[in-house]
Amino acid sequence: MRLIRLGSRGSMLAIAQSTWVQQQLMRHHRDLEVEFTVIKTSGDRFIDRPIANVGGKGVFTKEIEEALLANQIDIAVHSMKDLPTELAPGLTIAAVPKREDARDVLVTRNHCALGELPAGARIGTGSLRRRAQLLYRRKDLHVTPIRGNVDTRLKKLDSAEVDALIMAAAGLKRIGREERIGEYLPDAICVSAVAQGALAIETREEDVSTRQLLLLLHDPRAFAEVSAERALLARLGGGCQVPIGARARVVDEELSLIGVVASPDGSGLCRGEISGPARQAVDLGQRLADQLINQGAAQLIASV
Repeated sequence: MRLIRLGSRGSMLAIAQSTWVQQQLMRHHRDLEVEFTVIKTSGDRFIDRPIANVGGKGVFTKEIEEALLANQIDIAVHSMKDLPTELAPGLTIAAVPKREDARDVLVTRNHCALGELPAGARIGTGSLRRRAQLLYRRKDLHVTPIRGNVDTRLKKLDSAEVDALIMAAAGLKRIGREERIGEYLPDAICVSAVAQGALAIETREEDVSTRQLLLLLHDPRAFAEVSAERALLARLGGGCQVPIGARARVVDEELSLIGVVASPDGSGLCRGEISGPARQAVDLGQRLADQLINQGAAQLIASV
């Protein structure tokens, strides 16, 4: 019996995601035992601060990657959107499983749509990207910072601390809270975060045998989509301090990509689209980033 040590954050969503990976590996490899280890990250410890103030990109992955490099665990399961575009030396993404719904959603107590919210309605989100795109469409809304795990945010909504939440569909679906979704927000209103809805299973580059075990979980379509989105983000040089959205879709080997860069207050927004062969995912992401820069995205990023 071979033992694989899996590391993950301890939130309900992280445990649900990692348990799925654990079960898939043990189901397909009968001689495998997968041991689960919870690792607390900086983003989990400082929930009273905005993510940008805690350290930005990597606050939910740094300690897990350190455990991986120290050989305390063999694989790490991340929400791909939390993973910096530049990996720590010695680590690699061994598999990107099939992607969950990447859209953002509106959650309210009475399941109303965004257009039905009255002027001055309080919208809770910890995402600058969501804030910027919402205010670009509706400057009459009051967007208030909110952090915490999915259940914590839902409790704040139910206790009327806010009138609505903007959340990721993937997170709600993975923990069985899909019934709370009031409206799926289209790209025209809110382009999702880079790699939203995707998982990243990370290993040490030198650990070839573990990488081979993970191949059965890899989905080429999801990999192409997140590769395009992450290439756009890397080219723009943005992190969670910059409101950047990207959404790629692969259909019949053709990839289409939408990208958005906005100012935090919603006063300015650059938007572009591109399409081409999925095998050119990284190039397409870089080219769309260049188009956005030509529209003025660099100035928006610099202002942040």
